[in-house]
Amino acid sequence: MFKVLLVDDEVFVRKGLQHLIDWEALGYTVVDEAENGEEALSIIESTNPDLVVTDIRMPVLDGLDLIRSVKDKQVHDPTFIIISGYHDFKYAQQALRYGVHDYILKPIDEMELQTTLCQLKDGLGKKKLARLNKEKHVSGSILGTLLQTPLTEEDVHQLAASLNLTASAPLTYIIVEVHAGQAIAELGNAEARISEALTAAGLPEGSVPVYEQRPGVYGILLNNGWAAAAEGRSQDDLRQLHDKLEKALGGPVTLFAGKSVDRIRDVRESYATANEAMRHKYAEFGEVVVDYEQVRDKALHMLDMDSDLYRRLMDQLEENDAEAFAQTIDDVFQQFSHRRFAPNAVSNAISRCIIGALHVIREMEGKDGDLDTLSDMLEWQQRSLSATQLKALFVRFMTETAAYMERLRKEQTKGGIEKIKKYIETHYTENMSLKSIAAKFYMNPVYLGQLFRKTYHVYFNDFLLNLRIQEAKRLLRQTDLRMYEVAGKVGFQNADYFVTQFEKLEKLTPTEYRNKLLGKK
Repeated sequence: MFKVLLVDDEVFVRKGLQHLIDWEALGYTVVDEAENGEEALSIIESTNPDLVVTDIRMPVLDGLDLIRSVKDKQVHDPTFIIISGYHDFKYAQQALRYGVHDYILKPIDEMELQTTLCQLKDGLGKKKLARLNKEKHVSGSILGTLLQTPLTEEDVHQLAASLNLTASAPLTYIIVEVHAGQAIAELGNAEARISEALTAAGLPEGSVPVYEQRPGVYGILLNNGWAAAAEGRSQDDLRQLHDKLEKALGGPVTLFAGKSVDRIRDVRESYATANEAMRHKYAEFGEVVVDYEQVRDKALHMLDMDSDLYRRLMDQLEENDAEAFAQTIDDVFQQFSHRRFAPNAVSNAISRCIIGALHVIREMEGKDGDLDTLSDMLEWQQRSLSATQLKALFVRFMTETAAYMERLRKEQTKGGIEKIKKYIETHYTENMSLKSIAAKFYMNPVYLGQLFRKTYHVYFNDFLLNLRIQEAKRLLRQTDLRMYEVAGKVGFQNADYFVTQFEKLEKLTPTEYRNKLLGKK
């Protein structure tokens, strides 16, 4: 409740104000009254009210002097509402300079005052929050402060009032995890966006406090009618709320409901149990609503991923067997659920697989940076992913990784054939054959022949012959070596075979080729 001091030199006005409206129903309590500004100043110093409702014209110390004195002392900072029987522009102008919240004329209209008090509560809550911020390290929102900060009973009541809550009311803290990536943040104020979604979901506008726990994860505090139904809430209630929020936000969400409590003082318990429910998100794989009451007796475990599953996944990854490793990933996530892995256990298992995959890539002389999905995979814990989304991301990562491994393997194979090609180009003058080359490089000669043709689009023997004939032509042009000498220098053991092969390729015999260069016919 926000503390109120009534100041007026006419006692019937003060009493009339007390009974004109239901202060407590609006979140206020009248703590005292004063008949002049001087008495009011003393009461302000002793009770530190949140709101002072004061007349302007009073004996001893009038309303404006009272406000000026409080501002000058800078010890207390109540909000002021002025009531006056005089519609004097100069008074109103001076009041505005002092930061007075409102200027209400007598006779006081009940609805006008009620509206002013309702509008004022949010500002009073923020004032209280600012004061607490100076004294303690607190959250930037009223609900956040209520949840995170040790508070006095008075602080709790005042913050509750600013949230339109009463001291005793059934309350449930529910975590809304939004799985739409950055879509919510890009639309502006995330908490406001969630509030709009709650209104669209059918809850009264502004009736549900929202607290951003972290990007993508929001807490909402449901009270009164909704939480009180059927001694708290049913699974159907939660699922209906889930469906409406999902529709309003235009993307998938998961709800984690805490324990229902009966008073504002115990909201932290509901908050703690909602966060405990959230720890079951992988154990309750595929569930869009996780209720603490349903999981409270189900233990979570810090387990290692089965070694057989891990080895199978790594083998299938290297083999690029997409169907097989997709099934193994299904088995991994089923294990998370069936054996109720705690979040840290899931994180360890996923990290183990990522590290294993990267190790293979590095062994194959690949680069981590070539994997487009790696950054998302490494940062998955900072993103608000559902268990289903995590599994889908993991499958994408493994699919890309397997394809990259296959590409590296082909490049390695190509690298090996390149070495063989360079060896042939360097040693073609020696006695060599496909069989001898295959033996030198520990390869099957049939496979080597197929690989060479597939890589360079030419048969091994044709490639070797072309190298030898081109070198023979150079020797015929630049030397006067005999034919058998040329044949020997380019790798032919038989001069006649050399002539036959030369003529086959050049359509001339070696002698005809030389004579043509000499101009002989």
